[in-house]
Amino acid sequence: MDEKHPALITNDAVVLGILLAILAGIFISSGSKKPFWTKFYGVVPSILLCYFIPAILNTFNIISGEQSQLYPVASRYFLPASLILLTMGVDIAALKKLGGKSLIMFFSASIGVMIGGPLVLLLVGSIYPDVLMYNNEEVWRGLATIAGSWIGGGANQAAMLEVFGASKSLFGQMVAIDVLVSYLWMGLLLYGAKHNARINRWLKADTSAITMLEKKMEELDLTTEKKKTGTREWIILLGIAFGLTGLSHFAADIIGPFFTLHFPGSAKYSLTSSFFWLVSIATLLGLGLSFTKVRKMEAYGASDMGSVFLYFLVACIGMNMNIKALLDNPTLFFVGALWITVHVIVLLIVAKIIKAPYFFVAVGSQANIGGPASAPIVAAAFNKYLAPVGVLLAVLGYAVGTYAAYICGLGMQYVTEMLR
Repeated sequence: MDEKHPALITNDAVVLGILLAILAGIFISSGSKKPFWTKFYGVVPSILLCYFIPAILNTFNIISGEQSQLYPVASRYFLPASLILLTMGVDIAALKKLGGKSLIMFFSASIGVMIGGPLVLLLVGSIYPDVLMYNNEEVWRGLATIAGSWIGGGANQAAMLEVFGASKSLFGQMVAIDVLVSYLWMGLLLYGAKHNARINRWLKADTSAITMLEKKMEELDLTTEKKKTGTREWIILLGIAFGLTGLSHFAADIIGPFFTLHFPGSAKYSLTSSFFWLVSIATLLGLGLSFTKVRKMEAYGASDMGSVFLYFLVACIGMNMNIKALLDNPTLFFVGALWITVHVIVLLIVAKIIKAPYFFVAVGSQANIGGPASAPIVAAAFNKYLAPVGVLLAVLGYAVGTYAAYICGLGMQYVTEMLR
């Protein structure tokens, strides 16, 4: 794309309509029972299309993310609102009912991602120093967005994109790595579910916890029953989401400049970035609400509304990507494969030590790597009543993803500086 020429469509009202029409088309077709669409989405994840169809339009200069003002709006307003809506429904009491081993495996999966990023970058960067840079840009900034996705989800990934400032072309590579590696791993987890008993014998796992959990889940539906929603409930949800987003902006506009003025050296850790404080405060506020009666607003579709905001953000991010640049550095795909391998090794070591069943290994991993969209699929492969377990753990990933990915990003930054 020649950036000197304006895009074919520059009116943001028209671009907004195009992006929402694309999202609507994807959701209509992905929900279709027709054999073609069933097979198509069995291979191609819908979230990938939400990134890449707008990216194709940008690549061929039909629309332009650089010339549009939609992404700044989505990242500054819809992203923190999404984080608030997605985290305020975390059911701490229900998580406790899952048992200690499920939470240990979930956090082991998170730790595997956190240490895997810096470790693999150190290993590959020592042998092949060119991998540390991409078009005169530090690759760790892009890899931090994968950490956000693999510990939390799309909202956390977008937060890391803004906090660490990766370019859209680098981010395009990261999305490709994220999707390719994570869905290959999900396929292996589902294959393992078919050989659950054999893997449990190898792990010397105590499966009594799973038997008890299955009985509990049959008796207790952890998913909140959706209540009838209307204008009143939507206005309340919007008021909570954007009211707290405004409060987050207010606080971030004070804290960021304070660090800039008094602790300029903290810029190395993004502490002078108002956006870092924006997403951090929004996440904390959402978590705070999860301990109050406001958590019951999940019954009116709080997470659904948060997901709508998130998908719009995904489309806006895609509009900034150039497809032609995706395969400029294939070595990064190797980095992604090694990274997920470290994650797997950590999981298996912990599982062997605590004798955790393969179910907790698989769902703990997918709750991190895949998120709420795919974690229940893996859980249901063991028992249909266990699907809500995947949802609960994945929502927990939204809560910790931003902070864990931030730490991982700093670790990769340190490795990069050490090797250069």
